[in-house]
Formats: sequence, structure tokens, C-alpha cells
Amino acid sequence: MEGFIAYLESIQFWHWWILGIVLLVFEMLVLGTYFLLWLAAAAGGVGVLLLIAPGTTWQLQLIVFGVLSVSAIAAWQFWQRKNPPEVDENTLNRRGAQYVGRMASLEDATENGVGKVRIDDTFWKVATRDGTDLAAGTQVRITGADGIVLQIESA
Repeated sequence: MEGFIAYLESIQFWHWWILGIVLLVFEMLVLGTYFLLWLAAAAGGVGVLLLIAPGTTWQLQLIVFGVLSVSAIAAWQFWQRKNPPEVDENTLNRRGAQYVGRMASLEDATENGVGKVRIDDTFWKVATRDGTDLAAGTQVRITGADGIVLQIESA
């Protein structure tokens, strides 16, 4: 135990910087969650503290590391809640949703608001939201997808 305490008392600023670099590398190669990034920043901060005040005890170094780590992680979580990342709506595995906004021509007249259109090489069942009938060849805009049925409106 005395050897471990002697080691803790001999820690220099560059030990903290190396710990920070190791944490950064581990974050980049393994996790990708930004969690260890803040621990690495805290380790770098303690290294700067030791560079400025080399007589800082190892107990105070650990306390500063803990406070900086928790503060940085809490600040990141707060910032993430206030500024969520912008994500496009994922339409993978929802092929019909990929066509929302496209224009198409009705293949046949709709009956009771239901008909079909050809998009690229596929025929799709379509339905108007209000059940109105449209003539064959009418230009329609796809406004949504409900399973395999595309929702349309007259363009």
C-alpha cells in the first residue's frame, strides 16, 4: 500500500495528459459515445493544474478530476437536451414513405377514393384522404403512406 501511495504522490502533469490521450483514443476506437471525451478533458485539466501548481496533493488532484468529469458530463447532457441533433426522418424499410412529395398520374379512375399509380417500375395502391373520385390520368401528389397504400391529393 505504501508503494501505491508513493506512486500517487509522484504523479506529474504529463501522467494526466497521457491518461487523457488514452481515454481519447479509447473513445474514438471503441465507444463513440462522447462519454470518455469529457473524462479526457478533465484529465487534461488536472494536468494543466499540476503544470501551474506542481505541489498539488494527489487527493486534491483526484477531487478536481472527479468534479471536472461530473461537471463536463452534466454540461454535455444539458446541452444535448437543449440542442438535439437534427436527424432526417429515416425512410429505410418504409419504401412508400420515400415517395411522399412526388407527383404521379393515376393509371385508372379512382372508385370510392381508391385507385392505383405507377411509380418507376411499380404499381401502387392509392387512396384520397376524403374519398373523392379522380379521373384516369389526373396528376396527383403523394402526401403520405399508410402501410402499402399511398395517400394522395389532386395536384
